[in-house]
Amino acid sequence: MGWCAGRVLGIRRRVVDENLARAFPQRDARWRREVAIASYAHLGREAVAMFRLAGDGPNDVIARTEVHGFADLERAVAKGRGVVVITAHLGNWEVGGAALAARGISLDAVAVRQRNRLFDRDLMESRARLGLRVFPRGGAARAMLRSIEEGRCAGMVADQDAGRRGLFVDFFGVPASTSRGPAAISLRTGAPLFLGVALAIPGERHRYRVELHEVSIERSGDPDRDIERLTQAHSTMLEEWVRRAPEQYFWQHRRWKRRPERVRSEAPSNSPPRVQADRGPGTGSDS
Repeated sequence: MGWCAGRVLGIRRRVVDENLARAFPQRDARWRREVAIASYAHLGREAVAMFRLAGDGPNDVIARTEVHGFADLERAVAKGRGVVVITAHLGNWEVGGAALAARGISLDAVAVRQRNRLFDRDLMESRARLGLRVFPRGGAARAMLRSIEEGRCAGMVADQDAGRRGLFVDFFGVPASTSRGPAAISLRTGAPLFLGVALAIPGERHRYRVELHEVSIERSGDPDRDIERLTQAHSTMLEEWVRRAPEQYFWQHRRWKRRPERVRSEAPSNSPPRVQADRGPGTGSDS
């Protein structure tokens, strides 16, 4: 189904092609086409895997996942100050959260409600069965601060376009509007910030390698500057992981949808080249 969406129907194919051209300008068109189609197949496969996994218990989740860096997260949680855990649309982010919850980590996650009410209900129920406590994005900052105060882990997906309120940091060498919330909460509360990614293991059916790494900076004493530096630090770390498995990234999102004014005023030559989709125009728009 995922392959059909990208190869035949061309759903958001133009967005995918332009994103890949912007992120990997040094790679040839054939390589980018292969990554594009692989990303659609990955998305379809992992969507089905998520709903199948939701019917399993914690022991099944543990059996399907290996977590690296878990001891570091446990030590941070044991201090009782709470922990900010951010992830991205890479691999299977739902499985990543489930892997931590199944291992006893109290994890509260912020999620965007889906437009289709039946799909949204099933997704929320699946997350609850996997041990996650989920808050809608509206009022998320208050909910996340409360989680930190309770000594829990506050989980957020931090790689989507954050609009006008976002902070522009480099992602693949191009300014991208990024939420300042994770860095701001971490610096305000003193809770450490971890980046977690859950990559599907090639050749193994529904098995995943979860990587956890703390992201830190030396504080300068300037809160705004420190938020920018910490946001840049976790964006740079995420970029490194995306480069390792570009076919598992969600290129269908318009990551560079909003551009800073200084970039817009530059010469057109700085814009990524238009890449023709294999078949059919991309469809849909970001919400």
